[in-house]
Amino acid sequence: MEIVKKIIILTLCLLLYSCGNTDNKISTIGEKDIENQMIDSFNEGYKSLLEGDVLYAAKKFSEAELLFPQSEWAPKSALMAAYAYYSHDYYFDAIYELERFIKVYPTHSNVRYATYLLAMCYYENIINEKKDLKPLLKAKSIFESIKKKYPNTDFALDAKYKIYLIEDQLAAKEMYIGKHYIKKEKWVPAINRFKTVIEKHETTIYVEEALHRLVEIYYIIGLMEESQKYASVLGYNYQSSRWYENYYVVFNKDYEKIISKKKKKSKKRNFIIRKFKALLE
Repeated sequence: MEIVKKIIILTLCLLLYSCGNTDNKISTIGEKDIENQMIDSFNEGYKSLLEGDVLYAAKKFSEAELLFPQSEWAPKSALMAAYAYYSHDYYFDAIYELERFIKVYPTHSNVRYATYLLAMCYYENIINEKKDLKPLLKAKSIFESIKKKYPNTDFALDAKYKIYLIEDQLAAKEMYIGKHYIKKEKWVPAINRFKTVIEKHETTIYVEEALHRLVEIYYIIGLMEESQKYASVLGYNYQSSRWYENYYVVFNKDYEKIISKKKKKSKKRNFIIRKFKALLE
């Protein structure tokens, strides 16, 4: 009986072993088949992307990711789907895919590229910065995070440049609203807008004009000391600026007449010189 028991146990072990091998073989064959399907979907998506059919391309890339999510091709497929949308200005779809990629694959080597592309989606999604600041502010926030997380990279370098451009656009928005308030003679909100440009966007090209507008407004409402204060700042920092020249108009009502006479005199002198040269030819 002992011998029979040993034979039965040995046979069972052999059956389990053979079944295990069969399962492994089936599993291996199945995985290879799925992987082949995934690669086919990826290649089909890539072909469609090159042909300009980005919606179908994104669909096939997403399909490739879902077919074999454990594969190294899965995050690549997800990123390609996002890029397909981005390449033809489907920014909302691209943003969704990129945010999902960053959440699902936070340690992937391409996460910095995905973050940069996400910032670009918001940056290029600006339809009218005079009406909607949300894309600008979101893009700025992401670009700033790129500078901190990935310093000494090309992404950080370009992020720095994009932040400068965004600052200019934000300042332009403040100037636009401030000048609108001037037309309506709403002096206090206008002052606040121009001060925002000086205090928060001091590296932009709009600071000079903002200073001039403050000189102008304070003069109009009779606060001469404040007007002189901003005139001094303008004169000290921007003597070569046209806005520095313009502030004289505020304090000297004859200045425009003087400039006009100088221009006429200059034109007359240039005309005489041209005529004289013509005689010598």
